[in-house]
Amino acid sequence: ASDVYKRQVFITINGILTDNLKYIFQSARFYYIIGIKGGDQMTDKERALLAVEALEKKYPDAICSLNAMNPLQLLIATRLSAQCTDARVNLVTPALFEKYKTAEDFAAAAPEEVETLIRSCGFFRTKARDIIGMCRKIIDDFGGKVPDSIEALTSLPGVGRKTANLIMGDVYGEPAVVADTHLIRISNLLGLVSTKDPYKVEMRLRELLPPERSNDFCHRCVLHGRDTCVAGRPKCGECVMSGFCAKVLSDK
Repeated sequence: ASDVYKRQVFITINGILTDNLKYIFQSARFYYIIGIKGGDQMTDKERALLAVEALEKKYPDAICSLNAMNPLQLLIATRLSAQCTDARVNLVTPALFEKYKTAEDFAAAAPEEVETLIRSCGFFRTKARDIIGMCRKIIDDFGGKVPDSIEALTSLPGVGRKTANLIMGDVYGEPAVVADTHLIRISNLLGLVSTKDPYKVEMRLRELLPPERSNDFCHRCVLHGRDTCVAGRPKCGECVMSGFCAKVLSDK
């Protein structure tokens, strides 16, 4: 077919150029991997790079699904997204950000008023407390600016490494690994990790992923996890990574 072509792929192992992955046939929707000398002989780094390239082809635009106009809004929207869908957060934040436009506005807010606006996101009392608390700390300790390091971000109320990585990647353009449920599930299925611990997943993927492409890879895993590698009902026959997915290969 006109939309199918092939190219030679060479992998360097211990300084030796080899044709371990002979050909990739790439179509509009699939990667077909042939000539692999056993899926178990592929290194994790090779598999990770294939995953990065496959998802880049499928999802050219790697953007965060949370709507935000500035770093503070993204930080707050990410806190609201805990145990809540991004779609729901995007319905809530327009009114929230219309009422509270700056860190100073949030820092001076009455908790019950914030709670009313974010109630549908769940855990609204805890989230309102954290949002007000993080804004006060940003003003007191960081000159009103959202901090630009993992350590500083995680010192804010309600901010863990997942949120901190998102800010570092999307706002400051630093290498980041956002270990959310989609990334953890897909990385395990691919065989890149063998743990569900977010910190261990983050650290391992930092070793495997090209740093400059890691943040976008995480966004693409979210998209892929929603429309193809769905939890409990993955569409492996439609997956662009089925040719090198450890779970698929082990089931054959």
